[in-house]
Amino acid sequence: MQKSVRYNEGHALYLSVVARKEGTKRGILSKRSTENSRWNDKYFALFQNVLFYFDKYQSTRPSGIYLLEGCTCERVPAHKGSAVSKEPVDKQQHYFLVVFGHDGQKPLELRTEEESECNKWVESIQQASYSDIIIEREVLMQKYIHLVQIMETEKVAANQLRTQLEDQNTEIERLKAEIVLLNKAKERMLPCQTNQEEEDPDIKKIKKVQSFMRGWLCRRKWKIIVQDYICSPQAENMRKRNHIVFNMVEAETEYVCQLSVLVNFFLRPLRMAASSKKPPISHDDVSSIFLNSETIMFLHEIFHQGLKARIANWPTLVLADLFDILLPMLNIYQEFVRNHQYSLQVLANCKQNRDFDKLLKQYETNTACEERMLETFLTYPMFQIPRYIITLHELLAHTPHEHVERKSLEFAMSKLEELSKMMHDEVSDTENIRKNLAIERMIVEGCDILLDTSQTFVRQGSLIQLPSSNERGMLSKVRLGSLSLKKEGERQCFLFTKHFLVCTRTSGGKLHLIKQGGVLTLVECRLVEELDANDEDYNAGSQGFNHLEFKIMVEPPDGPAFSVILLAPSRQEKAGWTSDISQCIDNIRCNGLMTSVFEENSKVTVPHMIKSDARLHKDDVDICFSKTLNSCKVPQIRYASVERLLERLTDLRFLSIDFLNTFLHTYRIFTTAAVVMDKLKDIQYVSSHSSITPLSILSSPLNPHILDIEDRVPLTESPCRSPSTHRHMRYRQPGGSMGENNRGTMSPASAYAIATAAAGHGSSQGFNNSERTCDKEFIIRRAATNRVLNVLRHWVSKHSQDFEMNSELKMGVMTLLEEVLRDPDLLPQERKATGNIVSALSQDDQDDAQLKIEDILQMTECPKAECFDSLSPIELAEQITLLDHIVFRSIPYEEFLGQGWMKLDKLERTPYIMKTSQHFNDMSNLVASQIIAHTDVGSRANSIEKWLAVAGICCCLNNYNGVLEITSALNRSAIYRLKKTWAKVCKQTKSLMGGLQKTVASEGRFKNLRETLKNCNPPCVPYLGMYLTDLAFIEEGTPNFTEEGLVNFSKMRMMSHIIREIRQFQGAPYRIEHQAKVTQFLLDKTLVMDEDTLYEVSLKIEPRLLPG
Repeated sequence: MQKSVRYNEGHALYLSVVARKEGTKRGILSKRSTENSRWNDKYFALFQNVLFYFDKYQSTRPSGIYLLEGCTCERVPAHKGSAVSKEPVDKQQHYFLVVFGHDGQKPLELRTEEESECNKWVESIQQASYSDIIIEREVLMQKYIHLVQIMETEKVAANQLRTQLEDQNTEIERLKAEIVLLNKAKERMLPCQTNQEEEDPDIKKIKKVQSFMRGWLCRRKWKIIVQDYICSPQAENMRKRNHIVFNMVEAETEYVCQLSVLVNFFLRPLRMAASSKKPPISHDDVSSIFLNSETIMFLHEIFHQGLKARIANWPTLVLADLFDILLPMLNIYQEFVRNHQYSLQVLANCKQNRDFDKLLKQYETNTACEERMLETFLTYPMFQIPRYIITLHELLAHTPHEHVERKSLEFAMSKLEELSKMMHDEVSDTENIRKNLAIERMIVEGCDILLDTSQTFVRQGSLIQLPSSNERGMLSKVRLGSLSLKKEGERQCFLFTKHFLVCTRTSGGKLHLIKQGGVLTLVECRLVEELDANDEDYNAGSQGFNHLEFKIMVEPPDGPAFSVILLAPSRQEKAGWTSDISQCIDNIRCNGLMTSVFEENSKVTVPHMIKSDARLHKDDVDICFSKTLNSCKVPQIRYASVERLLERLTDLRFLSIDFLNTFLHTYRIFTTAAVVMDKLKDIQYVSSHSSITPLSILSSPLNPHILDIEDRVPLTESPCRSPSTHRHMRYRQPGGSMGENNRGTMSPASAYAIATAAAGHGSSQGFNNSERTCDKEFIIRRAATNRVLNVLRHWVSKHSQDFEMNSELKMGVMTLLEEVLRDPDLLPQERKATGNIVSALSQDDQDDAQLKIEDILQMTECPKAECFDSLSPIELAEQITLLDHIVFRSIPYEEFLGQGWMKLDKLERTPYIMKTSQHFNDMSNLVASQIIAHTDVGSRANSIEKWLAVAGICCCLNNYNGVLEITSALNRSAIYRLKKTWAKVCKQTKSLMGGLQKTVASEGRFKNLRETLKNCNPPCVPYLGMYLTDLAFIEEGTPNFTEEGLVNFSKMRMMSHIIREIRQFQGAPYRIEHQAKVTQFLLDKTLVMDEDTLYEVSLKIEPRLLPG
């Protein structure tokens, strides 16, 4: 028999007496019985977090006790069984419910006759929580500490003022004594001076002139002092410091608003819905999705109030003590970040419920949400800690070393960095998870592989699928030639680190995986970049496409082999796709091969092996690692010397697409192409001509993980070993003995080379002799060649402009590749890769087949011209998009380095960026000129409506640069002031203009446009000014080199990510046919008025109204 719970009944009775006398809330309530569901009047008394109830008001002994800790109380509608509707209005009951925090306890149902009394009871019970008192006590304690610090500061200031007053009193007494002495001397000299003044009146004039000159010199001196201070670095730092603080207050205000929307429009309504009779979501799911959201909002509201109070006391900006108060509470973010991925999964599962999905969409339509989804609001807290770190870093950059709060700010930044380091493992995957989930939701069939957190997104785009040899009879040649035109073979392709997805897109925007080859596992794939004439798929899918096709051969272990042939829209796009796919396949192969080589780590993937070896990522005098991890969970380089960066570039253990792209995008800042080529030549030359194993070149200068070939690599596992070779036979060096001195040690790079050399299939010169194949010198040569070819392949395919503008560099690469081809031991796959690079370098300009703006300008010289009224909006929108993309894609990526567009010689340094800016201004002037050219009010209104229709079509074409060209023209003073014209414009057009302006608005650093670009698929023309602002912000905020002369590679990585996004949009072309008659109109300079002429014409057609 289970024993009953004992408690001190005497003390409970004592508390009941106290509750009857001093309780927080007392009164008669109707309580619903749990046995027979009847309502009985009881006398209730609430004391602290304990609720007593008595049978009658006169009863001294309570009938029951309820512990309210952890419960919730809320108003509920009338019970179904009650006869509320039958009672008079003045006798209707008001119900409320007390829900306890566990499943075993039934809720307590109560009611009152008055609504005000019911509200008072609900409010009292909600506040009867010991945990709330503790939180309030902590807040009051923080405020108390803050006030104590202020008092101490005021005391110090008072002592200083007191000392200054004493010094000033002493100085005043001294000056009084001097004045007395001067007055006495003046009295003695006064008769003499009076006589002199009467005798010589010119002395007065001289003294007046002297006094004027002294005053003028004094004012001039003070003016120079003030001007020098205004232009001094100290004043500039103070202005920038205040600007940073004001921006931080604005960002904090926006963040508090976002948290308020998350709590008030999502969390609390969903919590109420979970308490309904048919809840669409449970309380546990609500807690999992919104973990700590309310506490974070409460914390930042206090911090925001403190910031606003400090701004009110400007210019005495002291912030360090605010961060001292905030830092101990920020640990709550660690739990939020750790739960974030799980919260997104719970939310995705809950959306499968139609009722919940409908309710959530209803919440998201609220105007305060600004068309943002719940996932967006849940992600905002993920970036708050890094934002604080960046802000403090900028603040310290403009805070003098002798400043009173310098040390406090440095301490706050160090603590925030430590917290960021602890929670970074949860933060690093958030963006990738969001991207994967967004793609997974677009796929109708679903895709489970995208739920894998280690699946990293690489790139996406539109390709055309061609039929393979098995499908040759299904499509005729004529049919095949029209695939790209009719878009029947167009596919949306997504590349991840482990898989490749091929989908078709429906008219509604949804994606469908193709039946065969929809999901390709890269470990089972082999890439064929150029189809040979002997290939069975050559005749089926590669005739007449100018070598823009490539093939992925798939050999699944549980099914027949097949191939997928894809056609890229341009050579640049093909080079980008093949380079990224081959790099992903190389990474997977590296993981598998190194795992097979290291027997003791056979169950550990290579990134974990590298990550576990702390010596590879240990800070040194010439390299420093960041707390941020890359996609392989390996620390990223923060600062490094040029030599260490070149060594990482040629190190086989670090096959990172991100590092390669960052280095090749930004190497001009810290080195030259000749230096990079010399490094690659040294790798190839030393490995080809030296008899000494070049481990110092292939591995990091740190002590590598030691691998002994003879002890670590079993001969039975090597495919190159003869079947008759004994298992424990050791490989013999040519001309050497099997003594101890000949035992070699090798790094993981050499182990990768062993596995790579042993992984070749088929007979080749390098594999005919097993002793020669397994020779260490041969293995190292193959490893060096692999890495050199890997770097050159990326350099040539993705950065071909370097070789087009530098003929010496091109000749150097050709010479190096010719030397590689002369190697008699070259493997077949290496020879083929070398040939592909040579052919890519030998090809003509990749943009020859693409339309250029110069060609269009030559076409516009013909005399025939079209008027604006004869052109349709869709024709104008398509040709504006075509022109904008042609100008945008012509910008070489090296112009984005060094802020050349802000220099005095910007026309020489960044000519294409300046052309893009000029084209933007010309198109905007054309729009304004065409509107002003109409003399009739109705014609001008029709013109505005037509241009806004063009802007709407540009938005559908993802031409946001064109949208901004048109909306900026309409917002010019010459157009905006035409009130009579705007009064004729219909409401639908004005609503369309408001939506377009909201999309491309500059508020919040173009936050709406950035969100739109994240969700759009290329082709696209973004607004270039947004990216130039980001690059300028990075350039000004952080230097290229540290004080020790190390390269700031974190800055290079940020710049590379922006340039990579720009190039992604540059590489995806529009399938729009050029119409000369439309572009002739758009580029006609004779139709364009300047700003002054526009305003003069505007005043003529609608003069100013005289006041009164």
